[in-house]
Amino acid sequence: MARLRLGWPRQVFAQVLIAQLLITLGVLLLLTGLFLQPLRTQLDDQAEHEALAIAQTTAADPDIAAGLLSSRPTPKGPVQRQAERTRKATGALYVVVMDTHGIRWSHTDERQVGHHVSTDPSIPLHGDVVLQVDRGTLGRSARAKVPLRNGAGDLIGAVSVGIAYSGVQDRLVAALPGLLRYAGTALAVGACAASLVARRLRRRTHGVSVGDISALLSEREAMLHGVREGVIALDDRERVRLVNDEAARLLALEDGAQGRTLKEILPPGRSRDVLGGQVTGRDLLTVRENRVLIANHMPTPDGGSVVTLRDRTEVELLGRELDSTKGLLDALRAQDHEHANRLHTVLGYLELDMTERARDYVAGLTRARRASGSQISERVRIPTVSALLVGKAAIAAERGVRLRLSDRTLLPAGLVDGRDLVTVLGNLIDNALDVVGGGQVSAPEVEVEVFVEHDTVVLRVSDNGPGVPVELREAIFQEGWTTKEAPAHRDRGLGLALVRSLAERYGGTARISPRAGGGALFTVTLPDIVARGAALPVHTVLAGEPS
Repeated sequence: MARLRLGWPRQVFAQVLIAQLLITLGVLLLLTGLFLQPLRTQLDDQAEHEALAIAQTTAADPDIAAGLLSSRPTPKGPVQRQAERTRKATGALYVVVMDTHGIRWSHTDERQVGHHVSTDPSIPLHGDVVLQVDRGTLGRSARAKVPLRNGAGDLIGAVSVGIAYSGVQDRLVAALPGLLRYAGTALAVGACAASLVARRLRRRTHGVSVGDISALLSEREAMLHGVREGVIALDDRERVRLVNDEAARLLALEDGAQGRTLKEILPPGRSRDVLGGQVTGRDLLTVRENRVLIANHMPTPDGGSVVTLRDRTEVELLGRELDSTKGLLDALRAQDHEHANRLHTVLGYLELDMTERARDYVAGLTRARRASGSQISERVRIPTVSALLVGKAAIAAERGVRLRLSDRTLLPAGLVDGRDLVTVLGNLIDNALDVVGGGQVSAPEVEVEVFVEHDTVVLRVSDNGPGVPVELREAIFQEGWTTKEAPAHRDRGLGLALVRSLAERYGGTARISPRAGGGALFTVTLPDIVARGAALPVHTVLAGEPS
């Protein structure tokens, strides 16, 4: 047979129920005790004043004073007889008459008559009244002692009257049933309320134990901070209730974000709108700093929400590299045809025995190619940026667009990170090529200008396309804004948003203005990208222009 094991329950609702019942019971016991103490004091006062009234009435009886002056303290004397009549008429425990020497002249026990009283009689024999609860020869009693005077007002003795204390206790006990009924009713109401609360808590906690809740919380913390997706929980006032390590990293949040509102931890913009639910939809794109994020906003029953974040930066960069690679492949494919034509031309010169002309033709092609690459590398001395420009020039040539560097272009070495420059320039050039490379612009042209001025890198990319209306010059920098169809491998509408995000990260700006002669001019400034203390040459204008 299984042994019944009694102990503290593990379920949360059961622990709460028992705790509430114990608290209710403890409060009721405390209140009962606090109520009984004043009740007991009140009953004591009533008994003492009742004894005082009997004592004062006895002291005012002229027969008592006359008997005390005219007789001796004997069990059959007039004082004893009158005192006993008073005791029996009032129901007092005793009525004791004493002279100025403290000798009893009356007592319930006739054997005590003629003996000295058991308690100190000095106070009433000095003319004062005594009210107290004390123990004497007849047990515990509420007593009153008053002075006894003759007709002339002279002090001739004292009267002591006692009320049996058991009578006071009987009154107290008589009041207990009613008090306990009220306490029991209150306890029953408290138990019902506690039971209702416990049942509701049981539904909310699914009957799990305290240990399970602790384990679940620990597991939740470990899981949330261990996953490689950002998770941020908000309450109904958009205050952060929880943020894991990955979310803090992706959103570039400082320590202490928990407990603060979105307005306090994020600047105005799409990222804050997406997290707050102002922008609805699934897999929403947003840019924070230089990161492309995918956010999903899920409301919770209490009016709050949980937002999950995924880092799409690497995928986006790979997509852009894929676009560049595809463009380069298209350019190489076109150049393959052009190269075949040039080889045929060389072959024709050789077959016609025009060797010298074939040599001059090949040398001219080589010098043109070397001149174009050398001019870019002389002006742009960061290898990653110059390589980007060479590749974009090939893509532009394939699309029939003239890509040229301005005369002011000069980008020396000594920058912190050329990759961000590649991101900015690549996006701006791609955007310009898409605008003018569709065959809608005659003599399409894109101009790139990069230089350093007062420790600030300035990048300008202009095109001779249709331009951008004034009302759209801010909208085009927002995530998701585009007029072009997105390719299958990535989304559109992120390039210019990344450009502005990077510019603001370095304390700069990204803006658009009309180009002289028609078209659009994008200008990006990056003040903090220049390495502090780097020896940068004074800006000079280079002669010549690459073809």
